[in-house]
Amino acid sequence: MNQTDPEKIKNEFLKAYDVFADPIFRYCYAKTRNRDKATDLVQDTFTRVWQYLADGKEVEQMKPFLYRIATNAIIDGQRKKKESSLDALMEEGYDYADESDAADTHETLFESNQAMEILSGLDEKYKEVLLMRYVEDMSVKDIAHAIGESENNTSVRIHRGLDKLKKAMKEKFPPR
Repeated sequence: MNQTDPEKIKNEFLKAYDVFADPIFRYCYAKTRNRDKATDLVQDTFTRVWQYLADGKEVEQMKPFLYRIATNAIIDGQRKKKESSLDALMEEGYDYADESDAADTHETLFESNQAMEILSGLDEKYKEVLLMRYVEDMSVKDIAHAIGESENNTSVRIHRGLDKLKKAMKEKFPPR
C-alpha cells in the first residue's frame, strides 16, 4: 500500500477495523477474561496501528500484524499490573458473573468456562497459538507472522499445545 496518500491510509485502516475488530476483541477477551480490558486492548491495538500507518510505514499482511500488536498490548498490560489479589480485582470491578452474554445458555457458559479454565492452565506460548488457531481460525502462516516464529516452529508449538491440552482434559475429565 502506498503510505503517502492520507485517504488511502484512512481507507485501509477502516477496512482493517471493520474486518478485524471483532476477532481481535475475542482474542483479547479470551486472553484477559475481562470485557472492559478486552475493549481497551482493542482500542489500544487500533490506535497503535493507526499511528504506525500515519508514520508512513507499510503493513504487508494486516491480520498477523494486528494480532502481533494485540499480543504486545496484552503483554504491556500484564507488565503494568501491580497485584492480582482478590481485593485488587474487586476494586477494579471484576465480576465473574458479568462475563457472559445474556443469550448464552448456562450449559454453553459452563462448557466454555471449563474449556477456558483448562486452556488458561497451559503455558502462555501454547495458549496463544491455540487461541489464534482454533478460536480465531488463523492459518499457521498468519500465526507465525504474528508471533515472529517460523511456520515449522509454529506448527510444532500448536501440536505440542494440543498434546498438553488433551492431557490436561484427561486429567480434569477422566474417561468413565
